[in-house]
Amino acid sequence: MTTLKLDTVTHYINGEKVKGNNDKYGFVYSPSTGKRIAAVPYASAEEVDETVQLAKKAAAKWAKTSVGKRVEVLFKFRQLLVENTDELAQLIGKENGKTISDAKGEISRGIESVDLAIGAPQILKGEHSVNVGGDINAYSMKQPLGVVTCISPFNFPVMVPLAMSVMAVAVGNAMILKPSEKVPYSAQLISELWEKAGLPAGVWNVLNGDKDTVNAIITHSDIQAVSFVGSTKVAEIIYEVGTKHHKRVNAFGGGKNHLVIMPDADIDKAVDSFLGSAYGSASQRCMAVSVAMPVGQKTADVFTAKLKEKVENLRPGSYDDESADFGAVISAEAKQSILHSIDEAVRDGANVVVDGRNPDVEFKEGFYLGATLLDNVTPDMNVYKEEVFGPARTIVSVDSIDEAIQLINNHQYGNGVAIFTNSGRDARKFTQEIEVGMVGVNVPIPIPVGYHNFGGWKGSRLGEGQMFGPDTARFFTKTKTVSERWFDQSSTDEINFDFPSS
Repeated sequence: MTTLKLDTVTHYINGEKVKGNNDKYGFVYSPSTGKRIAAVPYASAEEVDETVQLAKKAAAKWAKTSVGKRVEVLFKFRQLLVENTDELAQLIGKENGKTISDAKGEISRGIESVDLAIGAPQILKGEHSVNVGGDINAYSMKQPLGVVTCISPFNFPVMVPLAMSVMAVAVGNAMILKPSEKVPYSAQLISELWEKAGLPAGVWNVLNGDKDTVNAIITHSDIQAVSFVGSTKVAEIIYEVGTKHHKRVNAFGGGKNHLVIMPDADIDKAVDSFLGSAYGSASQRCMAVSVAMPVGQKTADVFTAKLKEKVENLRPGSYDDESADFGAVISAEAKQSILHSIDEAVRDGANVVVDGRNPDVEFKEGFYLGATLLDNVTPDMNVYKEEVFGPARTIVSVDSIDEAIQLINNHQYGNGVAIFTNSGRDARKFTQEIEVGMVGVNVPIPIPVGYHNFGGWKGSRLGEGQMFGPDTARFFTKTKTVSERWFDQSSTDEINFDFPSS
């Protein structure tokens, strides 16, 4: 097993751990204890450029490597991920705060992205047409872009980097990963596993840093594509700056995901589904359910009463506490932001059904919040309009499915949504009319499996690329179409000034 000290963070450049030569750095904290566990170096613009140049050389060689040879590396990498799942889960827990079981679930979903990328030989196949006219054959090929980058968030230190990057490597690119500076350890171990799998030096690189590092990356002339996951505010900046500098960009932002409960739904199943999807991982998921939307007063009364009883029993705890339902939020600043949202909602007239602002926890300095549930929330309140990235969830009651659809469609975000119903007619109406990228029917977190495309609508995504699924291959490749003819020595052509046609 790979051993990683929790007091040393490095970059990973051209196959080597590099301490960095910039005097700028930040601190890494354990959300569970609130204690500082490391300093993380921030890469300078000069270090970014040096890494890009090394990656550019590696990309040229890797692109010429047969796709079969590339897939051999991916097979080994997948096996190493499986063998190191326990250690990866421990690292996720220490730096992110989520429970070990939740971390292992994240790793499992990340491996799905490797499984898809192993199919690169099939995905990369082009098209071929014989004699499209004039003895000309036409065919297409997919070629890698060169040096690409992924900027990943704190909430999924393993799953999202794998989902964003593995296909890019499989199709022949060199990758520069900029993980969240709050969770650098998982990226270090992933780098070690790539190296053990036999990936050539320079194909995979990790640069730690802050917004200055990100700016140096997304404006660099030799970086061809940028994939980002984070808040919508930052996604907008990444998209604007990246496209201005002629990058291919997909930027995944925030969400405000609704769960609609119809009168005919199994209320007990809806309550249980809401609990896990709303409060799991301390609600720090872009696909977490934020809003329960019961249809009709009777549905609202029954749902709220049953939900209240179960939310009151949820317990936050340390990442290694097997009895904890969820862990701490990522930072002291995040905790204060969530508390501000709750307090503001109360001032605006929301009713506190369950108050989790002062949880009873073992580590008092950790960044803990209990599960909070707010009722009587209206669409004009900020707690409804804005994403609250923590365990404060809301109930917004409506009178009909049409009202639910209209409210959701009017929201600025369109990441995920779910409806709980036993009516095929209502489910069909909902799935057809809702303006959201990922929809669940009796499925509370409709995150697609690794071989389906992931992507929200509206303010939840800028750009057309996907994060999971076959579209990742399209995002990280460029298509070349060739028209080819071989002349017979006896053939003669006349000069023709007409536009060519079949």
